[in-house]
Amino acid sequence: MQFYKERILNAAQLKRLSEHKYSCTSASILDAWLQPWWCWLVSKTPLWLAPNLITILGLIVNVVTTLILVWYSPDARQEVPRWACAACALGVFVYQSLDAIDGKQARRTGSQSPLGELFDHGCDSISTVFIALGACIAVKLGEYPTWMFFQCFCAMTLFYCAHWQAYVTGTLKMGRVDVTEAQYAIMAIQLISATLGSDFWATKVGGLEVRYSLAGVAVVGAALTLGTLTTAILAGGVGKNGSTVAGTSILSPVIPFSLVVVPAFIIFQKSESHVYENHPSLYILAFGMVAAKVTNRLVVAHMTKSEMEYYDWSLLGPAMLFLNQYFNNALPEYAVLWLCTIWVCVDLIRYCGQICLEICDHLKIRLFRIPHPGAGVAGAGAASAASMLASAHGERNVCSDTEISDSEDSAPLLNNNTVTT
Repeated sequence: MQFYKERILNAAQLKRLSEHKYSCTSASILDAWLQPWWCWLVSKTPLWLAPNLITILGLIVNVVTTLILVWYSPDARQEVPRWACAACALGVFVYQSLDAIDGKQARRTGSQSPLGELFDHGCDSISTVFIALGACIAVKLGEYPTWMFFQCFCAMTLFYCAHWQAYVTGTLKMGRVDVTEAQYAIMAIQLISATLGSDFWATKVGGLEVRYSLAGVAVVGAALTLGTLTTAILAGGVGKNGSTVAGTSILSPVIPFSLVVVPAFIIFQKSESHVYENHPSLYILAFGMVAAKVTNRLVVAHMTKSEMEYYDWSLLGPAMLFLNQYFNNALPEYAVLWLCTIWVCVDLIRYCGQICLEICDHLKIRLFRIPHPGAGVAGAGAASAASMLASAHGERNVCSDTEISDSEDSAPLLNNNTVTT
């Protein structure tokens, strides 16, 4: 494994990526009801605003509002200002809404590309970490460190498994209760904390704290989702002899993610200074960025129909913590945790940036600018917006007929329909 390869994708991978066709099925309950809002929102979006810029702006809002919670309660045990919870709920809403319209904007402006799908999923992998962490802080889950660990890593695992299933079957499948429902549930939790305070979740009803109900819902939801994904994966892939889209074993993605989760749990359990219990937010962010990097690599492997490498330089971050424990904490664990966090964040940004630049260079497009913002595109965009809005009033689960046939990411916005482009 070369240290920081000059190019991540070779010519064959770039060719397969340019030929990639997005495929997704969705049966989400809320997506159908939210279509009119999304269609109205995209109709008000300036035509010069690039889809990827919409996505990254939503992510920035989500990250900043969550970091406000982290600032006030880094150990997830302290009462946070109610306005901070309200801001975090707004941040999730903004991210969810912008994430839903970036593909629509791409179709309005004729700027859809495989890069849009990759960029969208990449931002989602990062957002998943921050949304889960924000919810834990809002209910002061740091008082139960193991439970908080489970909640955050469960969210990361479910997101990874969804793309693992796509790597196997070639189609990203959304259930009746999926990511949109989870995001709105998080918004509700944040709004309750903003209204009643974080201490509300410690209120006992029948001898049990209110937040225990969240654990029950999370466990049941995770079990059902994992069961569905596992069934889809074990049913076999679309490759030769039931293999993945890349012709590899359907179980091959287990190893890369295990190299994130297993060390995270071992380091948490073996820490003499209780580095996780004392600094859960920083710990979750550090390993969350490693999980995001591994998930991004899985998405790239799917889109380029390539084998996924097991090892990655982002794992050097967790290795720092592991080796420091092995040598009886030669350095303060908190300092090493900061080094780990900085390393994995820099490595993730470097990887994502390099991947995007290579794809932009290959497809002759720009990441945050629409390539041909001419009058023709503007006219087509206006017509498309009108069509989407009119269609939304007639049928909740689609925006327009053209979107179904020419979609970059419309599948998550459709109700029980299959989209392949």
